Amino acid sequence: MNGSMTSMAAMRSFRRDPSVTARELPRGTVRRILGVARPYRRDLTFFVLLVIGSSVIGVLTPLLAGQIINRIAGLDGTAGDIVRIALVIAGLAVLDAGISLATRWFSARIGEGVIYDLRSRVFEHVQRMPVAFFTRTQTGALVSRLNNDVIGAQQAFTSTLSGVLSNVIGLVLTAAVMFSLSWQITALSLVLVPVFVLPARRIGRRLQEITRESYGLNASMNATMTERFNVAGALLVKLFGRPAVEAEGFRGRAARVRDIGVLSAMYGRTFFTALTLVAALATALVYGMGGWLAFTGSLSPGDVVALALLLSRLYGPLTALSNVRVDVMSAMVSFDRVFEVLDLPPMIREADDAVPVPAGDRSIEFEHVSFSYPAAAEVSLPSLEEVSLPEHGGPTAVLHDVSFRVEPGQLVALVGHSGAGKSTIAHLVPRLYDVTGGAVRVGGVDVRRVTLDSLRDAIGVVSQDAHLFHDTIGANLRYARPEATDEELWAALAGARIAGLVRSLPDGLDTVVGDRGYRLSGGEKQRLAIARVLLKAPGIVILDEATAHLDSESEVAVQHALDTALTGRTSLVIAHRLSTIRSADRILVVDDGRIMESGTHEELLALGGRYADLYRTQFADGEHRTVGAA
Repeated sequence: MNGSMTSMAAMRSFRRDPSVTARELPRGTVRRILGVARPYRRDLTFFVLLVIGSSVIGVLTPLLAGQIINRIAGLDGTAGDIVRIALVIAGLAVLDAGISLATRWFSARIGEGVIYDLRSRVFEHVQRMPVAFFTRTQTGALVSRLNNDVIGAQQAFTSTLSGVLSNVIGLVLTAAVMFSLSWQITALSLVLVPVFVLPARRIGRRLQEITRESYGLNASMNATMTERFNVAGALLVKLFGRPAVEAEGFRGRAARVRDIGVLSAMYGRTFFTALTLVAALATALVYGMGGWLAFTGSLSPGDVVALALLLSRLYGPLTALSNVRVDVMSAMVSFDRVFEVLDLPPMIREADDAVPVPAGDRSIEFEHVSFSYPAAAEVSLPSLEEVSLPEHGGPTAVLHDVSFRVEPGQLVALVGHSGAGKSTIAHLVPRLYDVTGGAVRVGGVDVRRVTLDSLRDAIGVVSQDAHLFHDTIGANLRYARPEATDEELWAALAGARIAGLVRSLPDGLDTVVGDRGYRLSGGEKQRLAIARVLLKAPGIVILDEATAHLDSESEVAVQHALDTALTGRTSLVIAHRLSTIRSADRILVVDDGRIMESGTHEELLALGGRYADLYRTQFADGEHRTVGAA
């Protein structure tokens, strides 16, 4: 059993890509790994002692078996001695079984603890990253850091550590005992090692190529399934009528994975067959030469048997240790990839002396604000982006000397062409980004000087694409306020003009909305998002084109819900349809990152500038008359 496990470990070593040994690891990586292990140092001590104990038992058992053979051969001792030695062997077997269970327990405790610590740290750290990080990062690569790389790092304390320790200790003890019994047989047995290791390395290189291709094809299949199985991808396939082409392409990749699986299985079987064959030849050599030495009186029969049994514990550790550098470096590279994410500093950090947003003042003020989106190197990692190209010329300025003030309770609208900078202005208020010049103030305090929790409590946002988690309506609403009662949920739904619809559903608040809320219409999703903001009850509300993609009927329903949501609150509204903001206290016309005009609807129309052009473009004469009559 032990030999089989050693063989499998050796095979995994040969499968791993040795290119990791060429990777330059940052200085201090080993020290940081030891820091991760520090909370488990007592468990690691017991773990190492148990591994040593198991290795010692593994060497003692063949020696005791040899003693039994000597007594059977009549060299010395009695029948009672044979029984006592057999009982000792049985006792050692029971002890070894107990040690094996204890070793596995400590191994699992350490490994799962490391996974928990690293995953928790990475998840918490990623949550604090700015929005720019998520706009650049490939989601699959980030999830891989939380899964594959964390598990790879965990293996450093389980399979790699235990493998290296048990192999080194077992090899040293086994070789020492074998040399003490017969240096001639031991030396001759070691001559056969290259006969196995060298061909195994060639097989290993081929297996690495096969495994790499297999991983690539599996990743491609997973990406295809992820894109085609979500609602938007499935709709696209059905609408463009290409399911047969998609299925044919998928079958092609799956067929290649099938063929690679067969090839990999044959190479693996060849490896194990070669290992078994070399071990059998070496055993024959031991029995042949050992029998001759025993016949001439140079060696006892028991020593011959002990050497044959010890031989099985010699080749496995030698093979595994021949690739130990790849094993260790693979684990260290996994740690380095996790540390790479943890070392990326969040751009949005809370000041040490941060204060809460003042309770009584809900004003918004922009003072000579300029802004440029951060460069890739500031917010992301090339290894987390599927396509990462060097950026030339530095960040591009988006906002230029923007200044305005929204008094408490006022509704101020931002209008302008797409790309003018409206959404960027809205993103600066809840501090999704930090300004590069000037200041944004909420309640009279620079948002960089207030606590992040109080800022988010003070602001509610409804975007044009309201996101809902794949959960119940109740859970999505309580994301804004987890302690809310059902009565408060129904009050928020009533304010958002959607309580009747939810009551008509068979499961009511327990209705699952589906992936990204696809089981609901656009207007229904928007009204749920408004209900979520009403439940939060913030003093400031930001609407980012909340009715841009709705039909007329849905827009009317959402607009009524917005009237409730904005009542008594400071509001910053980005409007695509100018008819929705005619009653705003002030309208700001944004163009090329600058505020070009400011005033009420009537004032801006009378001015005859950009706003008037936008209004005339959006409303034809007939439509204008219809709106006026309405």
